Amino acid sequence: MTLRLDRLATLYVASPLLRLAPGKVKESSIPVLMYHSISSEEQANAHPYYRTTTSPAIFAEHLKFLREHGYSTCTVAEALEQLNSQTGGKTIVLTFDDGYRNFHQVAFPLLNQYGFSATVYLPTAYIGETPNPFKGEDCLTWSEVRELHRYGIEFGSHTVTHPWLRELSVSAINDELANSKETIEQKLGCAIDSFAYPYAFPQTDTDFTKMFRDSLRAAGYRSGVCTVVGRANRRSEPLFLERLPVNSCDDRALFEAKLAGAYDWIATFQSISKVANSCLKGSMARPNHHRECIQ
Repeated sequence: MTLRLDRLATLYVASPLLRLAPGKVKESSIPVLMYHSISSEEQANAHPYYRTTTSPAIFAEHLKFLREHGYSTCTVAEALEQLNSQTGGKTIVLTFDDGYRNFHQVAFPLLNQYGFSATVYLPTAYIGETPNPFKGEDCLTWSEVRELHRYGIEFGSHTVTHPWLRELSVSAINDELANSKETIEQKLGCAIDSFAYPYAFPQTDTDFTKMFRDSLRAAGYRSGVCTVVGRANRRSEPLFLERLPVNSCDDRALFEAKLAGAYDWIATFQSISKVANSCLKGSMARPNHHRECIQ
């Protein structure tokens, strides 16, 4: 059994502390859940935090919990409106990255059963007229995308080729943003203005995030999500909203704790780790400039 320090810290440190801070609990926030594949694949070789598969049974338990506790779903844009106006009740956003075909086959029937909707982010190079594989799993076809769209599922861009964007030139990044958006709009016949950042979001690289924010705006995006952990709040960057990663390892206790905000501490840990790694790499490459990393 894999030791889950994040689970232990969340349930036995963060959750009790959160209950002692009522002002924080009342802060307006909306959980944006990050799913990928809804499949029975176990991913046993991956640490629970990094798994991207949720079994149909666990996914159904998540939806049942949300329904029993009075949650309703909305789009990312609607969540931003609620946060800005500080209105609304128990709202949640369900997002699915990578456009896997099992969303159509498994996730959507369950969403429909519980009366929920969702936003699916598509890497358009892998969405075709016939199923194309991405990371070993088939992706949606355009006919399935159009069918889901008719039933109220929102779609957004997840780039064209799902690259490590930070390694690309600005021109290549702009192509990924513009071409994916244009393709989805042509296939669905409606405007697309939401984007999901692929892979880990480099929130500590301020130069990159500023450039990327400008590129998103220039391409016509108005909302977006990333991999920074936490619940979206009125201080969140609208194009880089925090999300809560979920998978088959999220039992009822951990799932409930994440919704309540007890998992938000991970974001601070992420940021510190990235700064430390950046400083370490910088000190190894430029030993005379170590002080720049720690200032």
